[in-house]
Amino acid sequence: MFSSTVPTHPVCLTGQHVKLVPLSPDHAEGLRAAVQDGKVWETWCTIVPKPEGIEQDITRRLSLQQAGTMLPYTVVSLPENRIVGMTTLMNIDRVSPRVEIGGTWYAASVRRTPLNTEAKFLLLSHAFEALNCLAVELRTHVLNQTSRRAIERLGAKLDGILRCHSRMPDGSLRDTCVYSITATEWPAVRMHLSWYLTQRYS
Repeated sequence: MFSSTVPTHPVCLTGQHVKLVPLSPDHAEGLRAAVQDGKVWETWCTIVPKPEGIEQDITRRLSLQQAGTMLPYTVVSLPENRIVGMTTLMNIDRVSPRVEIGGTWYAASVRRTPLNTEAKFLLLSHAFEALNCLAVELRTHVLNQTSRRAIERLGAKLDGILRCHSRMPDGSLRDTCVYSITATEWPAVRMHLSWYLTQRYS
């Protein structure tokens, strides 16, 4: 089970198309280049650091890691071994146990590739099979239809909508869709994602 003895540092997770490596300050330059690929911070419905804020965001995520509430990763595209984004296991609940996959953004050049699906597959596998989670959450802005469709394609189910859940940087209020996959659903979801990655991208 998740417990106080779980390491505060994430482990490297590697697939065919993507590698998730523990976030490090040494990744700042690569992450700054990635966030400028498509000016990702301009996406209105997500919160992504600007190029000049990359170091601050790394520090924030590593502080949450030290506090035991987040396992942050740098996303590396394979086989070129290029840094293309960030993701995390966050809001760690060690009692239940459960986690949320979030804090994710990618360079524009890797969108609509197998990278995101495989990254989620690796994180879900780690959460259910190594950390023994009862459930894994995924959240997104209610108006972010692209993100909602991507989450639903994973096999996650909508638990509900948190109305006026948070305030965006521009001052607007965000309604948040909360999705989840449970441990009992994971075997079927795992089979579905394995088939999807093999059939579509092999």
